[in-house]
Amino acid sequence: MTTEMRDKVTTRGKWMPSWRSEGNEPDYRFSLANERTFLAWIRTALAVLAGSVILEQFATHISPRWALVLIAVALCSASGLLCVLAYYRWRDNELAMRNSAPLPHNYGIALLAIFAVLAAAILACLLPFAG
Repeated sequence: MTTEMRDKVTTRGKWMPSWRSEGNEPDYRFSLANERTFLAWIRTALAVLAGSVILEQFATHISPRWALVLIAVALCSASGLLCVLAYYRWRDNELAMRNSAPLPHNYGIALLAIFAVLAAAILACLLPFAG
């Protein structure tokens, strides 16, 4: 069983992951800033998900249809991946703050940028053939 899975009950009766008891409690302002960053990543994931639904539902004139559906499914998958990356980024930053360690590097921004460029390039190639 991993550290993540071994949750414990705090004195207030709330569930708390065991890593939350590591190190020292960081300044609440930093924790709140970290949480706002997490929520910004979640909003981005929701926007990508909404974009995939809109693309699949309203871009009916773009062909071949299978390519459009493939892009929409890839965007949905990217949205889910962004949610997972957002959690791990939040947790890793929280652990670094608790242990007075440097903040870890995150590849999520680069992955999001690369994926957005690829999706835009594929759509740009399909648009001239829109019927």
